[in-house]
Amino acid sequence: MRLTLKNYALRNTRVAILLLALWCVSLPSFSQQQEEKTFSQKIDEAFQPIVSGLSLVLFWDPFEAVGIYDPVVYAEKSIVKAPGWENEKVEYISIKEWYVEEGQKVKQGDVIGLVTTNLGHTEVKAKDSGTISLRNKAGDKVYDTNDAELAIDVTSHFIADIQFDEKQPLLDASGNPTKKNIPIVVVWLIFGALFFTVRMKFINFRGFKHALDLVAGKFSNPDDKGEVSHFQALATALSATVGLGNIAGVAVAITLGGPGATFWMILAGLLGMSSKFVECTLGVKYRHIDENGRVYGGPMYYLSKGLALRGRKSLGKVLAVIFAILCIGGSFGGGNMFQANQAFAQLSSEFTFMREHGAMFGFILAIFVGIVIIGGIKSIAKVTDKIVPVMVGLYVTFAVIIIFSNIGNIAPAFSQIFEGAFSPSALKGGIIGVLVVGFQRAAFSNEAGVGSASIAHSASKTNEPVSEGIVALLEPFIDTVVVCTMTALVLIFTGYADGSSNLTGSELTSAAFSSVFPWFKYVLIIAILLFAFSTMISWSYYGLKSWTYLFGISKASEISYKVIFLLFIVVGSASSLGAVLDFSDMMILGMAFPNIFGLYFLYKEVGADLKSYLSRVRSGEIRKFK
Repeated sequence: MRLTLKNYALRNTRVAILLLALWCVSLPSFSQQQEEKTFSQKIDEAFQPIVSGLSLVLFWDPFEAVGIYDPVVYAEKSIVKAPGWENEKVEYISIKEWYVEEGQKVKQGDVIGLVTTNLGHTEVKAKDSGTISLRNKAGDKVYDTNDAELAIDVTSHFIADIQFDEKQPLLDASGNPTKKNIPIVVVWLIFGALFFTVRMKFINFRGFKHALDLVAGKFSNPDDKGEVSHFQALATALSATVGLGNIAGVAVAITLGGPGATFWMILAGLLGMSSKFVECTLGVKYRHIDENGRVYGGPMYYLSKGLALRGRKSLGKVLAVIFAILCIGGSFGGGNMFQANQAFAQLSSEFTFMREHGAMFGFILAIFVGIVIIGGIKSIAKVTDKIVPVMVGLYVTFAVIIIFSNIGNIAPAFSQIFEGAFSPSALKGGIIGVLVVGFQRAAFSNEAGVGSASIAHSASKTNEPVSEGIVALLEPFIDTVVVCTMTALVLIFTGYADGSSNLTGSELTSAAFSSVFPWFKYVLIIAILLFAFSTMISWSYYGLKSWTYLFGISKASEISYKVIFLLFIVVGSASSLGAVLDFSDMMILGMAFPNIFGLYFLYKEVGADLKSYLSRVRSGEIRKFK
C-alpha cells in the first residue's frame, strides 16, 4: 500500500506543483483591491469549510452535549476608563467632578462625570446601563506621565464600574452569544499530561537538574550517532515553540480568559514537561538512520515500530499515517501560515503602506526560509542555535525591565492571576472557561503531547534515548512557564490585561510594551520576524519528515514538499487571522489524538528505560565527558 502511494505521489509531484503555481498566478494582483471580494476574503472562504468540518470533531464539547453546564459567557460589569488616557498628548488626568453618586442607576450615554487634563476638560459617559460603582473621588489624580508608577499602574485609569442589573450574554463580533466550551482535544491533552506526570514519577521536577547538565554537554559522547547536539536539538525544537505563541498566544489567552488564564498556562507547561519527555525518548529510541547518517524519527516511527512489537502492527500503521497527515497540515497551518500572518500583521500595523501587500511580504519571507530549509536539519540547527538565544534574550530583557520597574506590584499581580484562575469574573467565562483557554493556548505554544518536537530531538547525537527525553522536558518550562509568564506580567502591569483595548494577538502585546518603551514596537517587529522565521524553518523539517514517511524518501518528494511549504507562506501572509488561527489549532492539536493514544501503549517501556538510565548515571556507568 505504501509503495503504491509513494509511486502515485512521485508520478504526480510535478502536476501538483504546476497546479499550485497556476492557482497562485490566477489569484488577484497582490496590491489590487477587488470590489467584490479581496484576496484575503477568498482565502478565508476557501479554508472555512475545512475549519467547520474539523471543528465538529476536535472542538466537540461532551459536557455541553449531556447538559452538565451552560457554556454561555455572561458579562457582570463594564469598566469605565478615564477618557483620553491612551492619547500620547495627555500628560495628566484628574477627576474634576462626579455627576452621580455611588450606587446610582445610570443609562447608556449618560454623562456621569468630568475629568480635567492638560488639554482641558472632558466628559465621562456611560457606555452601558446599570449601577455605578465609583473607584475614585473628585480631586484624585488617576494618570500622570511624570509619575512612572501612576502612568503604567494597572488600575490607575479605571475610574468606575457599571454593574449590570441582569446577566447579559457577552456577544462576539457577529452579535452571537460568546461560549466557552470544553473541547474534547483539550480534555485529551490534560488527561495525557496528568497521566504521564504520575506514571513517570514526576520526572518533570526530578529530572530538571540533569537536563541542564545534558544541555551543557557534560554527558555528550562525540562518538554517539546522530546529526545535531543536545543543545542544537533543543534549540531547533524551541524555535518551533518559543515564538508567536508566547507573544500572540498569551495575548489571546488573557483577552479571552483574563489574567487567571496565566495560572492554567503555567500548570499546563509544568505537566506538559512529562508528555514531552515520553514522546522525545521514544523519538530517539525508534528512529531510523540511513547509510548517509541522515536521521528519520518522530511519532510516525515510534507508533508504527513500537506498536508492531506489541502485536498491534495495523493499529500502529494507521496511527502513524494519521499523525503524518495532520503534521503536514500543521506545518502548513500553525508552523507556517499563522507565523507569516502574525508577522505581517505586526509589520503592517506600524508601516501602514504595506497593508495591501501581504502576499508580496510572504513572497520575500519565503525566499529567506527557502535558503535555509534546503540544507536540511544541520542547516536549520546552525541557524536556530544562534537565533533562539538572541530572540529569547531580546524579548526577555525588555520584559524583565518592565517587571523589575514594577517589582513592588509583583505580589498583587500574581494575586490577580491566582484569584482570576479560581474566582474569575463571569465576563471571562467562569473557571472552566479560564482553564480551557489557558490549557488550549499553552498546548498551542509548547506543543507538549502533540509529538512534533520528537521529530527534531530524534536527530540528537546520543545513544541514550532517555537522555534526549530529559533534555526535551526543558522546552515547556522555558516556553510556557518562563516566557509566557513574563508576557502575562507585562500585560498586567501595563493595564492591557483587562481585554478592553479592542486589540488582540501580537498587536496587543506590542501595545503593552510600547506603553512603557514607545520605540519598542520596532524592536518587537524584529523579534516577531525572528520568531516567525525560526518557527517556520523548524516546522518545515517536521512536515518534511512526515511527508517523506508517507510518500517515500527521494529528492523529488522533498522538493515537492518544500515548494508547497513556501507557497503557503504567501497564502498565510495574505489571509485573515480567524481562519488561519482556527486551522492552525485544529491541525496541530489534532496531532495529539494519534500521538497520545499510541503513548498509552508505550509508556511502560519508557518508565523501565528511565529507571535503568538513572541507575546507570548514579553508578557512573554513564560517565561525564566534561
